[in-house]
Amino acid sequence: MSSVERALAEDLGPGDATTNSIVPAGAEVQATIIARQPGVIAGLEVARVAFQLVDPQVTFCTHVGDGDAVSAGETISTVKGPGRAILTGERTALNFLGRMSGIATQTRRFCDAVIGTNAKILDTRKTAPNLRATDKLAVRLGGGQNHRFGLYDMVLIKDNHIDFAGSITEAVRRARQHSSLIIEVEARSLADVQEAIEARVEWIMLDNMSLADMKQAVEVNQGRAKLEASGNVTLETVRGIAETGVDYISVGGLTHSVQALDLSLLIM
Repeated sequence: MSSVERALAEDLGPGDATTNSIVPAGAEVQATIIARQPGVIAGLEVARVAFQLVDPQVTFCTHVGDGDAVSAGETISTVKGPGRAILTGERTALNFLGRMSGIATQTRRFCDAVIGTNAKILDTRKTAPNLRATDKLAVRLGGGQNHRFGLYDMVLIKDNHIDFAGSITEAVRRARQHSSLIIEVEARSLADVQEAIEARVEWIMLDNMSLADMKQAVEVNQGRAKLEASGNVTLETVRGIAETGVDYISVGGLTHSVQALDLSLLIM
């Protein structure tokens, strides 16, 4: 079952008591989805699926594209078809569309803030349970890039793993015995960076380092591993971080602290 199907089942239960008691079974309606504030739209196809899972007769006509910036008051889409289906699917469709557009909007802000540098904005695994696919899609539509999707597609050796193994070198050795995946190591100090370089890992995360230490890490690394800055990155600090020369900046706030874009569906 997809995340959209689960969301509909959660909302609908045995039936829409309000709509089914008020809206005649044969009623046809036309509605528009309007942006109440400026932002970047993401999730149009997910919203379409939400409506059409309720009733495939619903048509969903878009007036903008995923990744497009919109103004307050702009019409995003027109929805036509059975009135019951449209009102029943409304909240689920808007929940996905609003959340994804909020993520895309915030991602675009971070991407715009680092224009002119080599740094790319990454997401993290700090996504809503069962919504990782749509959360990460929204990041891409906002101009960012996805880090690993889950625990299975990259080795990321963090502080607890290092402490358990006793050292970065030993943790990397153990990882290579069991996996051929790309290995990233979390570095808490410049000494950790040097040890990770000597272990020939492909990717190093600079965890909560100062700008001065990040610059030194870039110099020491000499392009051997990809460098990712991480830890409490904000719109106020991201430009300075990018200017240190790191390759990537991961921002958990893209998905873990989402402010949904305000959207409304209005019957015409």
